[in-house]
Formats: sequence, C-alpha cells, structure tokens
Amino acid sequence: MNNKTMVRVRDYIPSIRTDLKYATADNFLHRPFYEINEAYLRYGTVRKLAVVQEKLASFRLGLKIWDAWRDPKAQFLMWELMPDDRYIADPRKGFSKHSRGNTVDVTLIRLTDGEELEMPSCFDDFTDRANRDYSKASAEAAKNARLLEQTMKEAGFTAYFDEWWHYPDEDVYEVVYQIEEETM
Repeated sequence: MNNKTMVRVRDYIPSIRTDLKYATADNFLHRPFYEINEAYLRYGTVRKLAVVQEKLASFRLGLKIWDAWRDPKAQFLMWELMPDDRYIADPRKGFSKHSRGNTVDVTLIRLTDGEELEMPSCFDDFTDRANRDYSKASAEAAKNARLLEQTMKEAGFTAYFDEWWHYPDEDVYEVVYQIEEETM
C-alpha cells in the first residue's frame, strides 16, 4: 500500500483506542463538528503509530487517539471560533497538519482497562499547563508525558511545544479535503 493512502487507523492497529473529541460535545467548542467518528490517517503515519503501540505494549500501555485527520471545513470553523495560532492553525495560511492526515493528538492508557494515565493537563487545555515544560505538572504526569514524547519521536513524529498531546509525522503530505467512499 502507498504511504499516502488514507486508512482507518483501527483497521491496522486494532488495539488502539479512540475518543475523537471533535465528534462529540466534549471539546473546547462544546459541540460536535466532525461528520465522522473514526480516526483516519495516512498509511505511512499509521505504520509509525503501530511501532509506538507495540513499544508501549511492553509497558502494558497503549495509545488513545483524540484527534486524527481533520476535514478542512472543521479547521475553518475552529479558527473562526478561536483565532489563536498557538493552538489553532489559521487555515488561510496552509491548513492544519491534521488536515494532511499525518498528525495525531494522543494520550497514554493502561491496556488492561483503557484508563488514561495522569498527564500534565486535559486535552485542549489552552494554558501553559499543556506545554512541554512540565514544570506545573506532577512528577507522575511529567514522567508519563516524557515517555509518550520519547516513544513518538523514536517512531518518527515531532512534538509541538504548546500541546503535549500533539504529534505531527515527520513525513509531510498534501491536504486531504475529504475521505473517499471506498476508504470508509
């Protein structure tokens, strides 16, 4: 399969959990604005996530995806409601990396029960508690965030300073405007 192909993540990593926050009202907008409730990414990105999931499994941990591919229409809505380029990419300046299908927002979970590990902040916390300084986090939360960061970087992802959960793939792709029917 071509690394650029968009695929449903759970078809390739069955043990991964998803809780797509923007498909629910449990997000900073307090309303759903995704039309799909499945995580889609580029096949090349999914292969890297599979490496992360396998490595974390040796610690009895795994990943939960909060966000993956983002429809560019949703990106425009997010920007309209919160035009802060520290947290929301201005779609008029090249879209979000999420819209390219190579970026995930993730956290760590215990594989035994799916419970999230303690992290420096909640998802979409737009304060300095969410940044990778970790000085405002408990020792346990900082340790967990560093494990996530190290494992993601080793697999070929980069880290964004202001959001401990945000990981773009080092490989860059074009914007995906919609998921093709045969993919779904």
